[in-house]
Amino acid sequence: MNLTKLGYISTLVLFVFCLASCGSEKKNEQAESSEDFEKAESDLKEQIQEVVYEIPSPSEIPFLLEATGAEYNGSLIHDNNRASEYTALNDKAALNLGVYATDIGYLVSYDKVQESLTYMGTAKKLADNLGISGSFDTSLIKRFENNLSRKDSLAFLLNTTIQKTEMYLRDDNRNRLASLVVAGSFIEGLYISTQLIKTYPKDILPEDSRNLVLTPLIRVVLEQEKAVQDLNNLLSSLDSSDPVSNLLTELSLLIKSYGVLNIEEQIKNNRADLILTDETLAEITDRVAAMRASLIK
Repeated sequence: MNLTKLGYISTLVLFVFCLASCGSEKKNEQAESSEDFEKAESDLKEQIQEVVYEIPSPSEIPFLLEATGAEYNGSLIHDNNRASEYTALNDKAALNLGVYATDIGYLVSYDKVQESLTYMGTAKKLADNLGISGSFDTSLIKRFENNLSRKDSLAFLLNTTIQKTEMYLRDDNRNRLASLVVAGSFIEGLYISTQLIKTYPKDILPEDSRNLVLTPLIRVVLEQEKAVQDLNNLLSSLDSSDPVSNLLTELSLLIKSYGVLNIEEQIKNNRADLILTDETLAEITDRVAAMRASLIK
């Protein structure tokens, strides 16, 4: 968490509170003061959330994976033909909208542009089901088509669209659904990362050489420890009925799995080599796979 930024925001909004309060005393307009206070409070919550929850955008983890030199594995993304299974429940629709968003990021990062366009259509159906067709409208699809040769532009469009989706949901006081979109997106990114490591052939290179090749991928997974905690904090603020309660249970186990590795201490003692093997990630990989399975079932 950026404490300096958080402190600045808190001070700024408290100052807004004071101005609103003083102004209302002078004008004797209590109703207006109440509205100002509620708006300032809402803005504060929104800005603090941006600081506290530094969860990767849908394209961030996929682009990190591509940058490591890892080969594309199309079997890891979710079947877009299953989208119709999630339209009956808003929670499922939100989770899988997040899943498909990261799948789009994965496709885009490996220049699978036509496939990514198909998945955009799938995401649009789920967004329509959630009543937020404005975030996946015709103009967005057109812009996506016009930028198929520009990977960075596609990633920007995708991330902007998901941010707009979250904004639409929160504006309608549907914070639960907005948070589930974020959860689905992040878990899918972590799933693809861990599965790339797990499925890497074991009969091509000696173990030491294999671990050396996998080191950049393993680092991507290890670097998500804080984001896992952030997601747990985010979901903890919601009503704890399923699927949130199930996700929180799984996240608590995943946090423990990260804790066992004691990553920061190992690095501090110059023993990062002890954790940079796929075997040490076996428990994390299993936990993430279980979480992802619960999202798409």
